[in-house]
Amino acid sequence: MAVLNVCFCSKLPSSPNPIKSLSPPKTSLSQPQLQPLIPSPRSIYPTPQVTQIGSHLSYLCESISKASVLALISASIVFASDPALAFKGGGPYGAGVTRGQDLSGKDFSGKTLIKQDFKTSILRQANFKGANLLGASFFDADLTGADLSDADLRGADFSLAQVTKANLSNANLEGALATGNTSFKGTNITGADFTDVPLRDDQREYLCKIADGVNPVTGNETRETLFCK
Repeated sequence: MAVLNVCFCSKLPSSPNPIKSLSPPKTSLSQPQLQPLIPSPRSIYPTPQVTQIGSHLSYLCESISKASVLALISASIVFASDPALAFKGGGPYGAGVTRGQDLSGKDFSGKTLIKQDFKTSILRQANFKGANLLGASFFDADLTGADLSDADLRGADFSLAQVTKANLSNANLEGALATGNTSFKGTNITGADFTDVPLRDDQREYLCKIADGVNPVTGNETRETLFCK
């Protein structure tokens, strides 16, 4: 916008410099009076009204250009000072920011949230039932009491996440990450598919104690996907 203003204003003609004298050259009294070759100043130079309009337009353009530049600078400062405003969650959840936010109790059920970024967010009692969360990141997020039943969680990142007292029944976690201190204590995993999910021995041992059911989508038994003995 500022560039357009500058281009427009640069095309405005500037007021011409007045000439010092418009008087026709003196002629001899003995010679007949000739029509002066210099045309009337009115035919060359704008009237005072036109000059005044040009001045107003120049002032207006200068004001608009300054306002546009200030607006651009202000926007840059805002986004630089608060990165959350510039970061839109890394996924298709509208313009909503989902990273590092308190989204407790929010309803995301049935939504398509492929590769959505929920890193470090508080998602207590959030509803993700039947949601498509393929490749979504829940790194270091708090999912205590969240409903993730029937969700597509293939390739999702649960590293360092608190997935305690949550509902993972019939969820497909194939290839998901659960490294670090990811906790599944008190979570319902009936029918969940943990195929190719890297787990610590203590995590696997705990999950095998409560594992049961068959995933309705993959047809895999939960205990088999956990390599339970």
